[in-house]
Amino acid sequence: MTQVISLRAGDNFMYLHPCGDGRAFVVDPGDAPTVLRALRQHDLSLAAILVTHHHWDHMAGAADLRAQTPCEMIGVDRSLILGSDRTVADGDVLTLGTTTVRVLATPGHTRSSVCYYVPPQNGARGLVYTGDTLFVGGCGRVLEGEAAALWKSLQRLAGLPPDTSVYCGHDYTLENYEFAVHVDPANRRFRERLAEVQKAVEYRRLTVPSTIAQESATNIFLQSDTPQVQAALSMAGADPLEVFAELRRRKDFFA
Repeated sequence: MTQVISLRAGDNFMYLHPCGDGRAFVVDPGDAPTVLRALRQHDLSLAAILVTHHHWDHMAGAADLRAQTPCEMIGVDRSLILGSDRTVADGDVLTLGTTTVRVLATPGHTRSSVCYYVPPQNGARGLVYTGDTLFVGGCGRVLEGEAAALWKSLQRLAGLPPDTSVYCGHDYTLENYEFAVHVDPANRRFRERLAEVQKAVEYRRLTVPSTIAQESATNIFLQSDTPQVQAALSMAGADPLEVFAELRRRKDFFA
């Protein structure tokens, strides 16, 4: 079973994914020194860099890593992610060592955002690297495009197998569940998840990864089609897209 190595730089997550023969690929390397230290610590060499979108906090270390290691840099827009050896699009399949990675276009946070889905293989359940599209308990801001695009992307991710592990780009989990309880304080699942997250934070445990099943059940943004959340927003019977857009608007100003 592949053991994903989670790395942090501030509230950003980066991930080393071993892919056989002492090699690994890294997802969203915002800080090169952190990645290089982890490679040495785990006796790994870098096979590839995968970037989910062009924001600096997800790719700031990519050029240094590309310069210091004989790896391939894979991005989604050559004009925005300079130095890419290869660009990918929806439906592309990458073979990185012994690991197969499928590219899922998930626009919304940015127009060209993608997620990287590793299907179940070799006895390991699947996992998905979601960047700033889907967070534990939340989702990214709509910075390019319309809420409809992000809503469609989230629905696509929610359609992955329920036991798929979710590795996201930031640790906003506590704030996300504080927001969910603020919006719908009567929701038992939201309150229980907030208590779990508070305890994890207290004991300095990571709140990532989650699973698609957990996000479908307790992520308020994925609950936009439920009567309880709609009622909490005084939007009973509204189009789920309109509910989602209102949730995202409120979250933008939540403190």
